[in-house]
This record gives sequence, structure tokens and C-alpha cells, in this order.
Amino acid sequence: MAEIPSLPRNAARPAVAVDIVALTVRAERLTALLVTRLLEPFEGRPALPGGFVLRRETLRQAALRELAEETGMAPPGHLEQLRTYGPMGRDPRGDVLTVAYLLLAPSWDTPAAGGDSARADWVPVQDARGLAFDHDRILADGLERARSKLEYTALALSFVPERFTIGQLRRVYEAVWGTPIDPRNFSRKVLGSKIVEPTGEFLAPSTGRPAALYRAIADLDPAATVLNPPIWRSARGG
Repeated sequence: MAEIPSLPRNAARPAVAVDIVALTVRAERLTALLVTRLLEPFEGRPALPGGFVLRRETLRQAALRELAEETGMAPPGHLEQLRTYGPMGRDPRGDVLTVAYLLLAPSWDTPAAGGDSARADWVPVQDARGLAFDHDRILADGLERARSKLEYTALALSFVPERFTIGQLRRVYEAVWGTPIDPRNFSRKVLGSKIVEPTGEFLAPSTGRPAALYRAIADLDPAATVLNPPIWRSARGG
């Protein structure tokens, strides 16, 4: 068997980190999970949860570990790799390549800061500015990924509980897109897409008529399920 050669001496060896864009809808507002940095660089600045990948650790394992350490949470919902950033010019300590993840969840507990974060909070996305490193850009990319995927996949189901009303699902779209949606048109499109089914149960509101409860069809993968037809944002004629 031929001997495996070593890596080239001039190959870059930057540190590798992970950052997590965690999004959920709280009080009908799209919010992002942010931490306040406890240490330099950028001590006291808000940032996305994340940190360095350890030896013998996969990128996904690192993302889940850092999220648990800095916010006290074991994430539910949908987790996918977003983009890679760097390595040059994004960290004052040196070249750092970061792999960003997008995490969408229906509901979360109150975060508890830990590790090298002094505070962890859910922040409305319109207020999440001035983040450490290049996290403003990473957050913006994560938001656009989530918004665009709601158009052509069933990913919005990652934001709702197991049983939900069509109105609750519509309010997810409105929160993520930041625009009102016609209820009747939305209901027609969702029910025609064959991604949900009635449970036979109803939610009794404080006022008005009871609303039918739905669930995702069995074994549906929200991220991999393509909507036919798509549900376009209003800017594209939705």
C-alpha cells in the first residue's frame, strides 16, 4: 500500500469555529437567540452563539455543544448548515474559518447563559444589530435562507407545535416575512399543498368560533418537502 503523503507545508491551517443562527417566533415576532460576550474580543457585545471546534469533534457536534454551553439549551426543530465564512479578516485574534448553522424551532425555554457568554436572550430580529465579528452578515444570511425556504418548502412547520391551526401557521409566515397575508388565500394554498391533515380536534379561542387543529402529514420532512405550488412572498405576487 502506498504511503499517504502529509499535507503540503504551505496549506492554510486556520482555526475552525461554528456559529448558530437560532430563530423562533415568540409573541408573533421573529426572534433570534443572541448571547452577550463575556470575554475579549468584543467583550460586552451581542453575538450569535458559537465557538471553536474541538479535536475529534464534528461540526454538528460542535454546534450543538456550543449552543448548550452558552445558552443552556438542547435544540429541538430543524438544523441545517448555512454557509462558511472566512478565514481572513473576521476575527482580530487571527484567521478563523467559521461554519454557520441555521436552527428553526417551534418554541424554546428561557435561555440560561454559560460558558463564555454573560447573558443569553431572545431578541426581535429587527433589533439584532451591531453584533460581534461578522455576525450581522451571518444573521442576515440566515434570515434570508429561512425566508426564501418558506416559499418553496414546508419549513414553516418547524416553527409550530405538533398540533396547530391554519391561523397559527399563517402567523409564522407573517412573522418571518414581516408582511400580512390574506387568510383565505393562505388557507387555500396550504390545504391544497397536501402537507397538513386535520386532527379532528378544535381549539376553542376566548372569542369567536373554534378553529380546526391540523398536524403535518406522517413522516414529512419539512425541509425536504417541496410546496406545489409555492407560497410566494407578497413582493413576488404571493
